[in-house]
Amino acid sequence: MISMIYLLKNSMIKSEYKYSDITEKIIGGAMKVHNKLGNGFQEVIYQRALAIELTKINLPFEREVEMPIFYDNQNIGTRRVDFLIDGLISVELKAITQLENVHLAQALNYLEAYKLEIGLLINFGSTKLEFKRLIKNIR
Repeated sequence: MISMIYLLKNSMIKSEYKYSDITEKIIGGAMKVHNKLGNGFQEVIYQRALAIELTKINLPFEREVEMPIFYDNQNIGTRRVDFLIDGLISVELKAITQLENVHLAQALNYLEAYKLEIGLLINFGSTKLEFKRLIKNIR
């Protein structure tokens, strides 16, 4: 049962958070990509560039991981997360001018579907890189 979901914005990553060592590396890679490419490209361009950065720092990842979605124990479709890092952290990328609640809901749905506790929502579309760290507490 989910007890609460925390949303932590940009500068609120702290070493005591679960997997903070990994999320810091992911965010660092995203910052390198944003610094080199800036904003204005399609999401797939940032996804490919981030894959290069993650490979450079030896973080194991899968791209476009597909998971089934169930309703009343019936498979009703699938969803794909942009990155699944080391089987522990979902990373959803956006390339839009402003994140909205629907994007947050999508990233939170991935945590639920993949039964993960930690996720990142990263937006390359604004002039400064935006990221949100998602934490799902399970009791």
